[in-house]
Amino acid sequence: MKESIIKSISRLTNGRNRIFCFLLAALTLFQTACNKALDVQSIHSSPENLTWKSITDARSGLFGIYGLLRAAMAQEDGYWIYGDLRMGDFTSYDRQDLDAIIHNELTGTYPVLNDLENWQRFYAVVNAAAVFIEHAPQVVQNDPLYSQANLEEDIAQARALRALAYFYMVRIWGDVPLITQAYDNGSFPAQARAKQSDVLNFAQQELLAAIPDLPYLYGISPQTYYNQTSSYWNGTLINKISAYAVLAHISAWQSRYSDVDVYTSFITTNAASADVDTTTVDNLTNATTGLFATKSGSQIIAFNFMDALGESSIDGHIEDLTLASPFISRANPHIYVPKDSINTIFTDSSDLRSGYDTTAHLYRTSYFTNYSSTIPLFSKIKVVRTGDYQLYGSAIIFSRLEDIILLRAEALAVLNRKEDAMAALNMVRSERDVPLYTDKTTEDIIDAIFNERRRELMGEGWRWYDQIRYNKIKQNNPVFSQLISSGGIYWPVSQDVITDNPLVTQNTYWK
Repeated sequence: MKESIIKSISRLTNGRNRIFCFLLAALTLFQTACNKALDVQSIHSSPENLTWKSITDARSGLFGIYGLLRAAMAQEDGYWIYGDLRMGDFTSYDRQDLDAIIHNELTGTYPVLNDLENWQRFYAVVNAAAVFIEHAPQVVQNDPLYSQANLEEDIAQARALRALAYFYMVRIWGDVPLITQAYDNGSFPAQARAKQSDVLNFAQQELLAAIPDLPYLYGISPQTYYNQTSSYWNGTLINKISAYAVLAHISAWQSRYSDVDVYTSFITTNAASADVDTTTVDNLTNATTGLFATKSGSQIIAFNFMDALGESSIDGHIEDLTLASPFISRANPHIYVPKDSINTIFTDSSDLRSGYDTTAHLYRTSYFTNYSSTIPLFSKIKVVRTGDYQLYGSAIIFSRLEDIILLRAEALAVLNRKEDAMAALNMVRSERDVPLYTDKTTEDIIDAIFNERRRELMGEGWRWYDQIRYNKIKQNNPVFSQLISSGGIYWPVSQDVITDNPLVTQNTYWK
Protein backbone atom coordinates (compact mmCIF):
# COMPACT_ATOMS: atom_id res chain seq x y z
CA MET A 1 0.00 0.00 0.00
CA LYS A 2 1.87 3.04 -1.34
CA GLU A 3 0.71 5.45 1.36
CA SER A 4 3.01 8.09 2.72
CA ILE A 5 2.87 8.56 6.47
CA ILE A 6 4.55 11.92 6.15
CA LYS A 7 1.96 12.85 3.56
CA SER A 8 -0.73 11.76 6.01
CA ILE A 9 0.68 13.95 8.77
CA SER A 10 0.90 16.81 6.31
CA ARG A 11 -2.80 16.39 5.53
CA LEU A 12 -3.51 16.62 9.21
CA THR A 13 -1.48 19.80 9.56
CA ASN A 14 -2.75 21.47 6.39
CA GLY A 15 -6.27 22.77 6.00
CA ARG A 16 -7.38 22.44 9.61
CA ASN A 17 -5.56 24.47 12.26
CA ARG A 18 -7.10 22.40 15.02
CA ILE A 19 -5.47 19.22 13.75
CA PHE A 20 -2.14 21.01 13.67
CA CYS A 21 -2.64 21.99 17.30
CA PHE A 22 -3.67 18.45 18.32
CA LEU A 23 -0.59 16.83 16.83
CA LEU A 24 1.85 19.41 18.09
CA ALA A 25 0.41 19.33 21.58
CA ALA A 26 0.89 15.57 21.71
CA LEU A 27 4.40 15.62 20.32
CA THR A 28 5.47 18.13 22.97
CA LEU A 29 3.93 16.09 25.81
CA PHE A 30 0.91 18.37 26.06
CA GLN A 31 3.10 21.07 27.63
CA THR A 32 3.05 23.73 24.92
CA ALA A 33 0.18 25.99 23.96
CA CYS A 34 -0.98 25.72 20.38
CA ASN A 35 0.24 29.15 19.31
CA LYS A 36 3.69 28.49 20.78
CA ALA A 37 3.83 25.03 19.24
CA LEU A 38 3.74 26.55 15.76
CA ASP A 39 7.50 26.96 16.07
CA VAL A 40 7.93 23.16 16.19
CA GLN A 41 8.36 21.23 12.95
CA SER A 42 5.72 18.60 13.54
CA ILE A 43 6.56 16.42 10.54
CA HIS A 44 10.17 16.09 11.60
CA SER A 45 9.08 15.27 15.16
CA SER A 46 7.05 12.27 14.03
CA PRO A 47 8.17 8.89 15.45
CA GLU A 48 9.78 7.66 12.24
CA ASN A 49 12.09 10.70 12.22
CA LEU A 50 13.40 10.56 15.79
CA THR A 51 16.99 9.59 16.58
CA TRP A 52 16.03 7.27 19.47
CA LYS A 53 18.98 8.30 21.60
CA SER A 54 17.34 9.94 24.60
CA ILE A 55 14.35 9.68 26.90
CA THR A 56 13.02 12.78 25.14
CA ASP A 57 12.88 10.82 21.88
CA ALA A 58 10.96 8.02 23.62
CA ARG A 59 8.55 10.47 25.18
CA SER A 60 7.95 12.28 21.88
CA GLY A 61 7.49 9.01 20.02
CA LEU A 62 4.93 7.65 22.47
CA PHE A 63 2.89 10.81 22.80
CA GLY A 64 3.04 11.28 19.06
CA ILE A 65 0.92 8.12 18.77
CA TYR A 66 -1.66 9.53 21.18
CA GLY A 67 -1.69 12.80 19.25
CA LEU A 68 -2.18 11.11 15.89
CA LEU A 69 -5.05 8.97 17.16
CA ARG A 70 -6.74 11.93 18.78
CA ALA A 71 -6.40 13.95 15.58
CA ALA A 72 -7.70 11.04 13.47
CA MET A 73 -10.82 10.73 15.61
CA ALA A 74 -11.50 14.47 15.74
CA GLN A 75 -10.88 15.30 12.08
CA GLU A 76 -14.05 16.56 10.38
CA ASP A 77 -15.91 15.73 13.63
CA GLY A 78 -15.54 12.12 12.48
CA TYR A 79 -15.93 10.51 15.89
CA TRP A 80 -19.57 11.69 16.10
CA ILE A 81 -20.35 11.50 12.39
CA TYR A 82 -19.24 7.85 12.29
CA GLY A 83 -20.92 6.93 15.57
CA ASP A 84 -23.98 9.10 16.10
CA LEU A 85 -25.34 10.25 12.75
CA ARG A 86 -26.02 7.24 10.52
CA MET A 87 -29.67 6.29 11.01
CA GLY A 88 -29.40 7.81 14.47
CA ASP A 89 -31.29 10.22 16.68
CA PHE A 90 -29.93 13.47 15.26
CA THR A 91 -31.48 15.46 12.43
CA SER A 92 -29.58 17.93 10.26
CA TYR A 93 -30.79 21.51 10.48
CA ASP A 94 -28.81 23.16 7.68
CA ARG A 95 -26.21 20.78 6.17
CA GLN A 96 -26.99 18.54 3.22
CA ASP A 97 -23.79 16.56 3.69
CA LEU A 98 -24.77 15.57 7.23
CA ASP A 99 -28.31 14.80 6.09
CA ALA A 100 -26.89 12.40 3.49
CA ILE A 101 -24.87 10.60 6.17
CA ILE A 102 -27.89 10.37 8.46
CA HIS A 103 -29.78 8.61 5.66
CA ASN A 104 -26.84 6.30 4.86
CA GLU A 105 -26.23 7.94 1.48
CA LEU A 106 -22.45 7.84 1.46
CA THR A 107 -21.59 8.10 -2.24
CA GLY A 108 -22.15 11.81 -2.68
CA THR A 109 -19.53 14.34 -3.71
CA TYR A 110 -19.43 16.25 -0.44
CA PRO A 111 -15.86 16.98 0.75
CA VAL A 112 -16.62 15.67 4.25
CA LEU A 113 -17.60 12.28 2.77
CA ASN A 114 -14.38 11.98 0.79
CA ASP A 115 -12.34 12.88 3.85
CA LEU A 116 -14.11 10.45 6.18
CA GLU A 117 -13.85 7.61 3.65
CA ASN A 118 -10.06 7.82 3.79
CA TRP A 119 -8.36 5.60 6.36
CA GLN A 120 -4.89 7.07 5.79
CA ARG A 121 -4.84 9.06 9.04
CA PHE A 122 -5.46 5.87 11.04
CA TYR A 123 -2.56 4.14 9.32
CA ALA A 124 -0.39 7.04 10.44
CA VAL A 125 -1.26 5.85 13.96
CA VAL A 126 -0.50 2.21 13.08
CA ASN A 127 2.89 3.09 11.64
CA ALA A 128 3.82 5.43 14.48
CA ALA A 129 3.07 2.63 16.97
CA ALA A 130 5.12 0.12 14.98
CA VAL A 131 8.04 2.54 14.70
CA PHE A 132 7.97 3.09 18.46
CA ILE A 133 7.80 -0.62 19.27
CA GLU A 134 10.78 -1.36 17.04
CA HIS A 135 12.99 1.60 17.93
CA ALA A 136 12.26 2.53 21.56
CA PRO A 137 14.52 -0.29 22.90
CA GLN A 138 17.48 1.65 21.49
CA VAL A 139 16.83 4.41 24.02
CA VAL A 140 17.44 2.04 26.94
CA GLN A 141 20.91 1.38 25.54
CA ASN A 142 21.65 5.07 24.90
CA ASP A 143 20.12 6.90 27.87
CA PRO A 144 20.40 5.63 31.49
CA LEU A 145 17.41 7.80 32.42
CA TYR A 146 15.16 5.51 30.37
CA SER A 147 14.71 2.28 32.29
CA GLN A 148 13.64 -1.14 31.10
CA ALA A 149 10.46 -0.80 33.19
CA ASN A 150 9.69 2.52 31.51
CA LEU A 151 10.24 0.90 28.11
CA GLU A 152 7.90 -1.98 28.87
CA GLU A 153 5.09 0.36 30.00
CA ASP A 154 5.55 2.50 26.92
CA ILE A 155 5.61 -0.37 24.44
CA ALA A 156 2.49 -1.78 26.08
CA GLN A 157 0.71 1.54 25.47
CA ALA A 158 1.86 1.61 21.84
CA ARG A 159 0.52 -1.90 21.27
CA ALA A 160 -2.80 -1.04 22.90
CA LEU A 161 -3.16 2.17 20.87
CA ARG A 162 -2.46 0.28 17.65
CA ALA A 163 -5.08 -2.30 18.62
CA LEU A 164 -7.61 0.46 19.31
CA ALA A 165 -6.87 2.05 15.93
CA TYR A 166 -7.45 -1.27 14.15
CA PHE A 167 -10.70 -1.89 16.02
CA TYR A 168 -11.82 1.61 15.13
CA MET A 169 -11.08 1.02 11.43
CA VAL A 170 -12.78 -2.39 11.33
CA ARG A 171 -16.01 -0.90 12.67
CA ILE A 172 -15.91 1.73 9.92
CA TRP A 173 -14.65 -0.21 6.87
CA GLY A 174 -14.82 -3.91 7.76
CA ASP A 175 -11.83 -5.58 6.10
CA VAL A 176 -8.69 -3.41 6.19
CA PRO A 177 -5.00 -4.04 5.40
CA LEU A 178 -3.19 -5.58 8.37
CA ILE A 179 0.23 -3.97 8.69
CA THR A 180 2.38 -4.98 11.63
CA GLN A 181 5.83 -3.82 10.51
CA ALA A 182 7.25 -0.32 10.76
CA TYR A 183 8.16 1.62 7.64
CA ASP A 184 10.56 4.38 8.62
CA ASN A 185 10.49 5.94 5.17
CA GLY A 186 6.80 6.62 5.54
CA SER A 187 5.62 4.36 2.70
CA PHE A 188 3.71 1.11 3.03
CA PRO A 189 4.00 -1.61 0.41
CA ALA A 190 0.92 -2.40 -1.66
CA GLN A 191 -1.22 -4.70 0.46
CA ALA A 192 -4.72 -6.09 0.08
CA ARG A 193 -7.39 -5.90 2.73
CA ALA A 194 -7.29 -8.59 5.42
CA LYS A 195 -10.41 -10.21 6.82
CA GLN A 196 -11.73 -8.21 9.72
CA SER A 197 -11.69 -11.34 11.87
CA ASP A 198 -7.92 -11.61 11.35
CA VAL A 199 -7.43 -7.93 12.11
CA LEU A 200 -9.46 -8.15 15.30
CA ASN A 201 -7.67 -11.32 16.36
CA PHE A 202 -4.39 -9.45 15.96
CA ALA A 203 -5.74 -6.53 17.99
CA GLN A 204 -6.93 -8.90 20.71
CA GLN A 205 -3.55 -10.63 20.92
CA GLU A 206 -1.78 -7.26 21.09
CA LEU A 207 -3.98 -6.17 24.00
CA LEU A 208 -3.51 -9.43 25.88
CA ALA A 209 0.26 -9.13 25.43
CA ALA A 210 0.21 -5.51 26.60
CA ILE A 211 -1.95 -5.93 29.70
CA PRO A 212 0.70 -7.45 32.01
CA ASP A 213 2.90 -4.38 31.50
CA LEU A 214 0.12 -1.80 31.80
CA PRO A 215 -0.38 -0.33 35.28
CA TYR A 216 -3.66 0.70 36.84
CA LEU A 217 -2.16 4.12 37.54
CA TYR A 218 0.95 5.86 36.24
CA GLY A 219 3.34 7.71 38.54
CA ILE A 220 2.26 6.39 41.92
CA SER A 221 3.99 8.53 44.54
CA PRO A 222 6.86 8.58 45.39
CA GLN A 223 7.56 7.32 41.86
CA THR A 224 6.81 9.48 38.84
CA TYR A 225 6.14 8.77 35.19
CA TYR A 226 7.90 11.27 32.94
CA ASN A 227 8.27 13.50 36.01
CA GLN A 228 4.53 13.58 36.72
CA THR A 229 2.39 11.80 39.33
CA SER A 230 -0.84 9.89 38.82
CA SER A 231 -3.13 12.90 39.18
CA TYR A 232 -1.59 14.33 36.01
CA TRP A 233 -1.98 11.15 33.96
CA ASN A 234 -5.46 9.99 35.04
CA GLY A 235 -7.82 10.11 32.09
CA THR A 236 -4.92 10.63 29.68
CA LEU A 237 -3.10 7.34 29.19
CA ILE A 238 -4.13 3.80 28.31
CA ASN A 239 -3.97 1.67 31.45
CA LYS A 240 -4.89 -1.89 32.39
CA ILE A 241 -8.59 -1.07 32.71
CA SER A 242 -8.53 0.73 29.34
CA ALA A 243 -7.09 -2.33 27.59
CA TYR A 244 -9.77 -4.60 29.04
CA ALA A 245 -12.41 -2.11 27.87
CA VAL A 246 -11.17 -2.35 24.28
CA LEU A 247 -11.09 -6.16 24.60
CA ALA A 248 -14.69 -6.13 25.83
CA HIS A 249 -15.87 -4.06 22.89
CA ILE A 250 -13.95 -6.13 20.35
CA SER A 251 -15.57 -9.26 21.80
CA ALA A 252 -19.04 -7.70 21.70
CA TRP A 253 -18.52 -6.67 18.07
CA GLN A 254 -17.71 -10.31 17.29
CA SER A 255 -20.68 -11.56 19.38
CA ARG A 256 -18.32 -13.39 21.76
CA TYR A 257 -20.36 -12.58 24.84
CA SER A 258 -18.69 -15.08 27.16
CA ASP A 259 -15.49 -13.09 26.70
CA VAL A 260 -17.39 -9.84 27.24
CA ASP A 261 -18.56 -11.27 30.56
CA VAL A 262 -14.97 -12.04 31.60
CA TYR A 263 -13.50 -8.70 30.54
CA THR A 264 -16.26 -6.51 31.96
CA SER A 265 -16.20 -8.47 35.21
CA PHE A 266 -12.51 -7.68 35.56
CA ILE A 267 -13.18 -3.99 34.92
CA THR A 268 -16.02 -3.63 37.40
CA THR A 269 -14.11 -5.60 40.04
CA ASN A 270 -10.89 -3.62 39.68
CA ALA A 271 -12.19 -0.19 38.65
CA ALA A 272 -11.29 1.39 41.98
CA SER A 273 -7.63 0.50 41.46
CA ALA A 274 -7.60 2.95 38.54
CA ASP A 275 -9.69 5.61 40.32
CA VAL A 276 -12.68 4.80 38.12
CA ASP A 277 -16.10 5.66 39.48
CA THR A 278 -19.61 6.15 38.16
CA THR A 279 -20.62 9.73 37.51
CA THR A 280 -23.59 11.71 38.72
CA VAL A 281 -25.54 13.50 36.01
CA ASP A 282 -24.13 16.85 37.13
CA ASN A 283 -20.58 15.52 37.01
CA LEU A 284 -21.30 14.16 33.55
CA THR A 285 -22.78 17.33 32.03
CA ASN A 286 -21.25 20.22 33.98
CA ALA A 287 -19.52 22.54 31.51
CA THR A 288 -16.74 23.44 33.96
CA THR A 289 -16.10 20.46 36.19
CA GLY A 290 -17.91 17.64 34.42
CA LEU A 291 -16.46 14.47 32.97
CA PHE A 292 -16.07 15.98 29.50
CA ALA A 293 -14.45 19.17 30.80
CA THR A 294 -11.68 17.70 32.92
CA LYS A 295 -9.56 14.56 32.97
CA SER A 296 -10.03 11.84 35.56
CA GLY A 297 -9.73 8.12 36.12
CA SER A 298 -13.43 7.78 35.31
CA GLN A 299 -12.54 8.39 31.67
CA ILE A 300 -11.57 4.79 30.98
CA ILE A 301 -10.45 5.68 27.46
CA ALA A 302 -10.38 9.37 26.62
CA PHE A 303 -8.60 11.91 24.48
CA ASN A 304 -8.62 15.23 26.28
CA PHE A 305 -8.32 18.81 25.03
CA MET A 306 -7.23 20.72 28.11
CA ASP A 307 -7.56 24.48 27.89
CA ALA A 308 -4.80 24.96 30.46
CA LEU A 309 -2.43 23.20 28.07
CA GLY A 310 -3.53 25.17 25.04
CA GLU A 311 -5.42 22.25 23.48
CA SER A 312 -8.86 23.81 22.99
CA SER A 313 -9.81 24.09 19.34
CA ILE A 314 -12.28 25.65 16.95
CA ASP A 315 -13.82 22.36 15.82
CA GLY A 316 -13.26 18.64 16.24
CA HIS A 317 -15.81 18.54 19.07
CA ILE A 318 -19.50 17.67 19.16
CA GLU A 319 -20.23 21.24 20.28
CA ASP A 320 -19.23 22.34 16.78
CA LEU A 321 -22.26 20.41 15.53
CA THR A 322 -24.84 20.77 18.30
CA LEU A 323 -24.53 24.15 20.02
CA ALA A 324 -26.09 27.50 19.19
CA SER A 325 -27.30 30.53 21.15
CA PRO A 326 -27.16 31.04 24.15
CA PHE A 327 -23.92 29.04 24.30
CA ILE A 328 -22.27 30.40 21.16
CA SER A 329 -22.99 33.13 18.65
CA ARG A 330 -24.91 31.00 16.17
CA ALA A 331 -28.65 31.07 15.68
CA ASN A 332 -29.17 27.34 15.11
CA PRO A 333 -27.16 24.13 15.47
CA HIS A 334 -26.02 22.00 12.56
CA ILE A 335 -27.72 18.94 14.10
CA TYR A 336 -30.34 18.45 16.78
CA VAL A 337 -32.60 15.80 18.31
CA PRO A 338 -36.24 16.52 17.36
CA LYS A 339 -38.67 16.97 20.22
CA ASP A 340 -40.72 13.94 19.17
CA SER A 341 -37.60 11.80 19.36
CA ILE A 342 -36.71 13.18 22.80
CA ASN A 343 -40.16 12.24 24.07
CA THR A 344 -39.84 8.74 22.59
CA ILE A 345 -36.34 8.12 23.97
CA PHE A 346 -36.76 9.61 27.45
CA THR A 347 -39.97 8.00 28.61
CA ASP A 348 -39.71 8.56 32.38
CA SER A 349 -40.47 12.03 33.73
CA SER A 350 -38.20 11.35 36.70
CA ASP A 351 -35.14 10.83 34.46
CA LEU A 352 -32.47 13.29 35.61
CA ARG A 353 -31.01 13.44 32.11
CA SER A 354 -34.14 14.70 30.39
CA GLY A 355 -37.41 14.70 32.27
CA TYR A 356 -39.99 17.03 33.74
CA ASP A 357 -39.22 18.45 37.17
CA THR A 358 -42.64 18.34 38.85
CA THR A 359 -41.41 20.58 41.67
CA ALA A 360 -39.99 23.38 39.52
CA HIS A 361 -42.47 22.70 36.70
CA LEU A 362 -39.65 22.87 34.18
CA TYR A 363 -37.94 20.46 31.83
CA ARG A 364 -34.52 19.41 33.07
CA THR A 365 -31.61 20.82 31.12
CA SER A 366 -28.92 18.20 31.70
CA TYR A 367 -29.13 16.99 28.10
CA PHE A 368 -31.29 19.56 26.31
CA THR A 369 -31.65 23.33 26.43
CA ASN A 370 -34.65 25.26 25.10
CA TYR A 371 -36.80 22.13 25.05
CA SER A 372 -39.92 24.23 24.48
CA SER A 373 -38.49 25.73 21.27
CA THR A 374 -38.84 24.26 17.79
CA ILE A 375 -35.14 23.29 17.74
CA PRO A 376 -34.04 21.99 21.17
CA LEU A 377 -30.29 22.15 21.70
CA PHE A 378 -28.39 19.02 22.61
CA SER A 379 -26.27 20.61 25.34
CA LYS A 380 -25.16 17.59 27.34
CA ILE A 381 -21.60 18.35 26.22
CA LYS A 382 -20.90 22.08 26.29
CA VAL A 383 -17.30 22.81 27.17
CA VAL A 384 -16.98 26.27 25.61
CA ARG A 385 -13.90 28.43 26.07
CA THR A 386 -14.31 32.19 25.76
CA GLY A 387 -11.77 34.46 24.09
CA ASP A 388 -10.94 35.98 20.74
CA TYR A 389 -12.16 32.82 19.00
CA GLN A 390 -14.93 30.31 19.73
CA LEU A 391 -13.02 27.37 21.23
CA TYR A 392 -14.18 24.03 22.64
CA GLY A 393 -12.37 21.85 25.13
CA SER A 394 -14.48 18.71 25.57
CA ALA A 395 -12.83 15.31 25.69
CA ILE A 396 -13.51 12.48 23.28
CA ILE A 397 -14.53 9.75 25.70
CA PHE A 398 -14.43 6.37 24.04
CA SER A 399 -15.43 4.50 27.19
CA ARG A 400 -16.49 5.20 30.75
CA LEU A 401 -17.80 2.94 33.48
CA GLU A 402 -21.48 3.37 32.59
CA ASP A 403 -20.67 2.18 29.08
CA ILE A 404 -18.92 -0.90 30.47
CA ILE A 405 -21.69 -1.70 32.96
CA LEU A 406 -24.32 -1.57 30.22
CA LEU A 407 -22.11 -3.61 27.90
CA ARG A 408 -21.86 -6.17 30.68
CA ALA A 409 -25.65 -6.16 31.07
CA GLU A 410 -25.92 -6.81 27.33
CA ALA A 411 -23.59 -9.79 27.56
CA LEU A 412 -25.35 -11.27 30.59
CA ALA A 413 -28.75 -10.93 28.92
CA VAL A 414 -27.51 -12.69 25.77
CA LEU A 415 -26.05 -15.44 27.98
CA ASN A 416 -29.51 -15.90 29.58
CA ARG A 417 -28.36 -14.64 32.98
CA LYS A 418 -31.31 -12.31 33.34
CA GLU A 419 -31.04 -11.64 37.07
CA ASP A 420 -27.41 -10.57 36.72
CA ALA A 421 -28.27 -8.50 33.63
CA MET A 422 -31.03 -6.74 35.56
CA ALA A 423 -28.63 -5.94 38.40
CA ALA A 424 -26.12 -4.38 36.01
CA LEU A 425 -28.79 -2.41 34.17
CA ASN A 426 -30.22 -1.09 37.42
CA MET A 427 -26.83 0.20 38.54
CA VAL A 428 -27.14 2.85 35.83
CA ARG A 429 -30.90 3.36 36.04
CA SER A 430 -30.75 4.04 39.79
CA GLU A 431 -28.11 6.74 39.26
CA ARG A 432 -30.44 8.50 36.80
CA ASP A 433 -33.61 8.16 38.91
CA VAL A 434 -35.19 5.87 36.32
CA PRO A 435 -37.51 3.18 37.75
CA LEU A 436 -35.66 -0.07 38.27
CA TYR A 437 -36.14 -2.99 35.92
CA THR A 438 -37.89 -5.85 37.70
CA ASP A 439 -39.44 -9.21 36.86
CA LYS A 440 -42.71 -7.35 36.40
CA THR A 441 -41.32 -4.98 33.77
CA THR A 442 -42.96 -5.76 30.45
CA GLU A 443 -40.12 -4.38 28.30
CA ASP A 444 -37.79 -7.04 26.92
CA ILE A 445 -34.49 -7.04 28.83
CA ILE A 446 -32.37 -6.66 25.66
CA ASP A 447 -34.55 -3.75 24.54
CA ALA A 448 -34.28 -2.16 27.98
CA ILE A 449 -30.49 -2.39 27.97
CA PHE A 450 -30.04 -0.90 24.51
CA ASN A 451 -32.61 1.80 25.25
CA GLU A 452 -30.61 2.69 28.33
CA ARG A 453 -27.42 2.87 26.27
CA ARG A 454 -29.28 5.12 23.85
CA ARG A 455 -30.13 7.52 26.66
CA GLU A 456 -26.94 7.34 28.66
CA LEU A 457 -24.45 7.51 25.77
CA MET A 458 -26.28 9.93 23.50
CA GLY A 459 -23.78 12.11 21.68
CA GLU A 460 -20.82 9.93 22.68
CA GLY A 461 -20.32 8.11 19.39
CA TRP A 462 -22.10 4.82 20.14
CA ARG A 463 -25.58 4.87 18.62
CA TRP A 464 -24.69 3.42 15.19
CA TYR A 465 -22.54 0.61 16.57
CA ASP A 466 -25.13 -0.21 19.22
CA GLN A 467 -27.78 -0.57 16.53
CA ILE A 468 -25.58 -3.04 14.67
CA ARG A 469 -25.03 -5.19 17.75
CA TYR A 470 -28.70 -4.96 18.72
CA ASN A 471 -29.86 -6.15 15.30
CA LYS A 472 -27.33 -8.97 15.28
CA ILE A 473 -28.87 -10.16 18.55
CA LYS A 474 -32.56 -9.61 17.82
CA GLN A 475 -32.67 -10.23 14.06
CA ASN A 476 -36.20 -8.81 13.91
CA ASN A 477 -35.54 -5.96 11.47
CA PRO A 478 -35.25 -7.35 7.91
CA VAL A 479 -34.02 -4.03 6.50
CA PHE A 480 -31.21 -3.68 9.00
CA SER A 481 -30.35 -7.38 8.80
CA GLN A 482 -29.97 -6.99 5.05
CA LEU A 483 -27.74 -3.99 5.63
CA ILE A 484 -25.52 -6.10 7.89
CA SER A 485 -25.34 -9.12 5.58
CA SER A 486 -24.63 -7.01 2.50
CA GLY A 487 -21.87 -4.93 4.12
CA GLY A 488 -23.95 -1.77 4.03
CA ILE A 489 -23.02 -1.03 7.62
CA TYR A 490 -19.50 -0.09 6.51
CA TRP A 491 -18.26 3.06 4.82
CA PRO A 492 -17.03 3.18 1.25
CA VAL A 493 -13.25 3.25 0.83
CA SER A 494 -11.93 6.52 -0.52
CA GLN A 495 -11.03 6.51 -4.20
CA ASP A 496 -7.76 8.18 -3.20
CA VAL A 497 -6.85 5.06 -1.22
CA ILE A 498 -7.79 2.73 -4.09
CA THR A 499 -5.79 4.80 -6.58
CA ASP A 500 -2.79 4.81 -4.25
CA ASN A 501 -3.02 1.04 -3.68
CA PRO A 502 -4.62 -0.99 -6.52
CA LEU A 503 -4.74 -4.09 -4.30
CA VAL A 504 -7.45 -2.43 -2.22
CA THR A 505 -10.95 -3.01 -3.58
CA GLN A 506 -14.13 -1.10 -2.87
CA ASN A 507 -16.68 -2.47 -0.41
CA THR A 508 -19.16 -4.48 -2.52
CA TYR A 509 -22.19 -2.62 -1.17
CA TRP A 510 -20.85 0.70 -2.45
CA LYS A 511 -19.64 -0.41 -5.90
